[in-house]
Amino acid sequence: MGTIDGVNGVGIDQLEIDRLEQALARRPRLAERLFTAGERAYAAERARPGQHLAARFCAKEAVAKALGLTAWDFRDVEVVRGSDGPPRVVLHGPVAAHADALGVAAVHVSLTHTRRDASAIAILA
Repeated sequence: MGTIDGVNGVGIDQLEIDRLEQALARRPRLAERLFTAGERAYAAERARPGQHLAARFCAKEAVAKALGLTAWDFRDVEVVRGSDGPPRVVLHGPVAAHADALGVAAVHVSLTHTRRDASAIAILA
């Protein structure tokens, strides 16, 4: 993977929030497979948890695309609140090792959502 002005990779993802909410309603344990306990707790504190989980799902997918991953554990990409509020990504396990092998020093992420859609972009530095 080449670099452009210090960028080692970029990924983006978008999802209709209703799709994730319906999947979670049909398969309640799916949330445990996709999200860490911290991510689930954060979303549970919000008026519409599915909206926040969908944005985190998009962030995980965007990070995976930026890293060129094809098979990975969703919980190895964790979206946490930064000390100043904005979200940040913490990589775990094999995903962290893969990022280290690629020389990735930081993963920057931006999340957004409307009533209908959630999106995220990830930039590797």
